[in-house]
Amino acid sequence: MRAGGAREPRARAAGPARRAGTQSRTVRRRRAILALTLATAAVLVTVLLNVGGGHRHEHHARASASAPGRGTGSRGGTASAGSGGQDAESNQVRALIALGKPIYCAARRGNEVALTFDDGPGPYTRLVLAKLRKHGVRATFFDVARNIPLLPGATRQELAIGGVGDHTFTHPLLTGLAPAQADGEIANAQAALERSSGGPVFLFRPPYGGRNEAIDAIARAHGLLQILWTVDSADSLGADYAQIERNVIAGLRGGAIILMHENHGQTVRALLGIFAALGRLHMRTVSVAQLLSDDPPSAAQVRAGGRGCGAGVKHITGD
Repeated sequence: MRAGGAREPRARAAGPARRAGTQSRTVRRRRAILALTLATAAVLVTVLLNVGGGHRHEHHARASASAPGRGTGSRGGTASAGSGGQDAESNQVRALIALGKPIYCAARRGNEVALTFDDGPGPYTRLVLAKLRKHGVRATFFDVARNIPLLPGATRQELAIGGVGDHTFTHPLLTGLAPAQADGEIANAQAALERSSGGPVFLFRPPYGGRNEAIDAIARAHGLLQILWTVDSADSLGADYAQIERNVIAGLRGGAIILMHENHGQTVRALLGIFAALGRLHMRTVSVAQLLSDDPPSAAQVRAGGRGCGAGVKHITGD
């Protein structure tokens, strides 16, 4: 019939449109499936990377903790890592600064000790740093600010190995200066060391251990904790490497602060024997800030001075 014939062209015309619509829906479905697949893959990659990174971090933490002599704080590690690796100024350290008295040792309850090196940067600084890194030993460096240009970049490396402290600008006997001059020596060194190291400087050691109440007050005014020592290696007094070893090893007990100098070749030679003794005695080396944060001395112990550390401590040395 013609009526049926009239409908037939319309049906034929509608066929391509339906096929086009079907193809369009198919393309959209395929695109949606592809997008979902890509999104799923991206999430999976992210998860895998995070898990891998976590494993790497965990492995690094285990390796650091197991390195011989490396101190992370057996009593909780309350001093967190600060700029460039230096342990931060903890609440315990701030409380000690507020006392305004010099510190000779920690409380001696744990197995941590602090090795310290004075008078750098100097000709042996890089060698000392290399030995410390190789053996996983931490230390704190009390630097003379005028020496900074002699070894550019050294204070940043010292900061990363444990910490940098103020040892004045030109290394004078502070008790022989007018208060304003002593203040300038301390304040100018603190500013110069912070600039060169890129980290905070809140520890101070007076040259030769020379101090009095006026010096104590200046240090406190600049937010510095004055650090003396429990054990003098006597390297600055001319001891040979064997005697330096004996002096230091004899004083290796919890809470001790050991005085050495990085500009003496005999001291560098003595280090391996000292490191070996640390291992035998199961002692942990930490920065001064970490030591005083993990095992802070009591106010009564601080007021007792060197006697609070179990022995008399000389104030004036060949430092």
